[in-house]
Amino acid sequence: MKPKSARWHTVYSIISTIIEEAGIAVLILWILPVFNINVPLWATITVLAAFAVFSYVSYLLGHPTVLLEGVTSPESIVGSEGIVQQDLAPEGYVQVRGELWKASSAGGGLKRGEEVIVTGIDGLKLTVTRKQV
Repeated sequence: MKPKSARWHTVYSIISTIIEEAGIAVLILWILPVFNINVPLWATITVLAAFAVFSYVSYLLGHPTVLLEGVTSPESIVGSEGIVQQDLAPEGYVQVRGELWKASSAGGGLKRGEEVIVTGIDGLKLTVTRKQV
């Protein structure tokens, strides 16, 4: 199955926002007056503008997740780069792909902030080595 592109997500977001804005406009302009609820024009414009801003911010926050590669198995983390978060002497924690993992170093102690490469995984514990420059 071919993954959907980021462009698809953008087009979908625009179309769904337009449909939702139209729904809000119909509710305010035609349905509420049936029940003798009249919303002033300035309030209608404010509601529609606020929803547009909300939709845009939601898009900005959610769109980067569309660009992430899917993870198929725990072993796929092998070969990834990370940063030591807690000194590895001999065990500590590293951040890899935005996640904090317990890790041990095959090549000795590593200090916080050093870059590492994942060389193996055993359960939920990574084996890492210092990244060669």
